[in-house]
Amino acid sequence: MTPATQAELQTQLSRVGYLPDPGLSTTVWLATQLQRPVMLEGDAGVGKTALALALSKALQRPLVRLQCFEGLDMAQAAYEWNYGKQLMAIRLHENTEGPALREADLFTQDYLLSRPLLKAMVSDEPMVLLIDEVDRADEAFEAFLLEILAENQITVPELGTLVAKHPPLVVLTSNGTRELSDALRRRCLYHYLEYPTLAREIAIVKQTLPEVDLHLAEEAVALVHRLRREDLAKTPGIAETLDWVRALHALHPQSMPQDIAVVMQAMACLLKTREDAFMLSPERLQQLIERTTPSGVAISQAASAET
Repeated sequence: MTPATQAELQTQLSRVGYLPDPGLSTTVWLATQLQRPVMLEGDAGVGKTALALALSKALQRPLVRLQCFEGLDMAQAAYEWNYGKQLMAIRLHENTEGPALREADLFTQDYLLSRPLLKAMVSDEPMVLLIDEVDRADEAFEAFLLEILAENQITVPELGTLVAKHPPLVVLTSNGTRELSDALRRRCLYHYLEYPTLAREIAIVKQTLPEVDLHLAEEAVALVHRLRREDLAKTPGIAETLDWVRALHALHPQSMPQDIAVVMQAMACLLKTREDAFMLSPERLQQLIERTTPSGVAISQAASAET
């Protein structure tokens, strides 16, 4: 069911564990009202893909995901003909009496293999269509997307134009590896997704991992925020934060372990390159921990205010 207000959508997303800020929930709500795609840009790990998954749960719509990559073509993204089935039909017809088999008889929807884009268009129920990391695909693929995003339809030369029975809610994500075309951007509502504030990320951890002690969550998230200010090759995202908190909870359920060697072992959840692991020495990590002991009262109040 389409939410009637922005606040209702924000509540629905919160119930399934996704805590958007008002700007993001407003953009997505407008997309449901205007039947426009949403383009999300931002660093890897800020929750772009997770939003599409949350929308699928919150709106109770099936999710269709297209993972983009260099060289992605129409056959992989939209449709292709089932040539094996067509050949079998030809051979079977050769052994039967009746009218000659026409070419048009072989190019019907019975012989069409639906890939993610076409599947979302011809679905009998509204869907969430996630076009993930569209910046990894070629510019030629962008041009193919324009008809789908603007008209909610796909043209199959052998069949004609297939119009969506129920226009899907389309979410495109981009990590900014290349500049997207103006034509693609014009067809979308745009939102740049930042890393969450300290209080909001603590609230995310509290909602996702309710079994974790609040003091531990505050210390762990505060350290992640300090790490994001370091010159890392791979900045830890929200998913890494959750893994980090889970690891600390398993090692020392009440607070950050006092043994820096134990904390270093758990850093495998946050540091994902050899360079970053080498740069963060035990001495530097100890300095960051000493600088990130949060004010429990202040952070708890701020986290409650954001939720």
